[in-house]
Amino acid sequence: MDTKKLHILFLTSWFPSRVFPVLGDFIQRHAEAVATLHQVSLVHVISDPNLKHRIELEFKVQNGIEIHIAYIPFSDSLFCKTIWYLKAYHQIFKKIGSFDLIHLNKLYASGLVALYFKIFKGKKYLITEHWSGYQKINNSNIGKIEKWVSKLITSQASYICPVTKHLAKSMIEFGLKGNYFPVPNVVNTELFVPNTHQNDTLTLIHISSLDDSIKNISGILNVLGRLQQSNFDFKMYFLGGTMEPFEKKIKLLQLKDEQIQFIHHMPQSDMLPFLQNADAFILFSNYENLPCVILESFSCGIPVISTRVGGIEEYFPEDFGVLINPKDESALAHQILNLKSKKWADSKTMHQYANEQFSQAHIAKTYHDLYIKML
Repeated sequence: MDTKKLHILFLTSWFPSRVFPVLGDFIQRHAEAVATLHQVSLVHVISDPNLKHRIELEFKVQNGIEIHIAYIPFSDSLFCKTIWYLKAYHQIFKKIGSFDLIHLNKLYASGLVALYFKIFKGKKYLITEHWSGYQKINNSNIGKIEKWVSKLITSQASYICPVTKHLAKSMIEFGLKGNYFPVPNVVNTELFVPNTHQNDTLTLIHISSLDDSIKNISGILNVLGRLQQSNFDFKMYFLGGTMEPFEKKIKLLQLKDEQIQFIHHMPQSDMLPFLQNADAFILFSNYENLPCVILESFSCGIPVISTRVGGIEEYFPEDFGVLINPKDESALAHQILNLKSKKWADSKTMHQYANEQFSQAHIAKTYHDLYIKML
């Protein structure tokens, strides 16, 4: 492997910030992987409703990444917003100086900056795409101008790296032509490791933003209510949000506190014991791309019950869990009831698979090879 250290500019529309603390944490993991081999300067500009007349710059070095975040005033005017964005980018790029390549994350709208550097500075870029908005179920919401700009951005990219083949297919069908090379999400396989446990009560876990329109938390609760009525013994943890949006449903279903628990979002290190000690991870989403939490479950040796949506099936060995159709509550109830009776792959095999497919070292090497080809 060519070991020349490059300076990679990570340009991203999504990234954890004080405005959205968990948005784009999967992008952060890609950047951290690349930073094990190269210098990474990451740039994120975000509107902050609490700012009025000035730009506020934040700089920190975290897990090997030099992170530059610019907070700009919120504005309903596209013209004013554009001016604020341009000023913020100008201030940050003066601090960063020269770089070799651009790694763009979520092509719209930060891709306009990458396009500028390609046309006027000769800087090549590749795109990592995570957005489920290009899937057929969602893409009718994309306007004509955004679609035209997105086509222009993808046409000039050296590589387009969606996190799944399914997303690549969705983008191509939407009209975004280019040189596609799917690269999956990253798992810290040194942190997410199996832990021997024995639960008297079947322990289930779900980790997400708890957005009901995507994750169908209501559907999971309906199933738990059905299991509770049949006197099935279980404990379910929902990590990533509060019970408040679901209180009426929980009361209606007569679910007890000892059966379900909602826990706020927490750092990965704090979340880990909950995942390691679960008997299964549950994902009942209406649509997805490739959720990191499924890959992290595999890395912990935990079987998964998930809906067959997005690109999940591409990285889902048969004996690592089971896939069901979205909204099929009867199928979810059946699979939970039969969890203990099925023989899953052993935890060592599951962790080894995750390490080979999603580890920092594997993803870093994949992107390194693409960078070298671009040069």
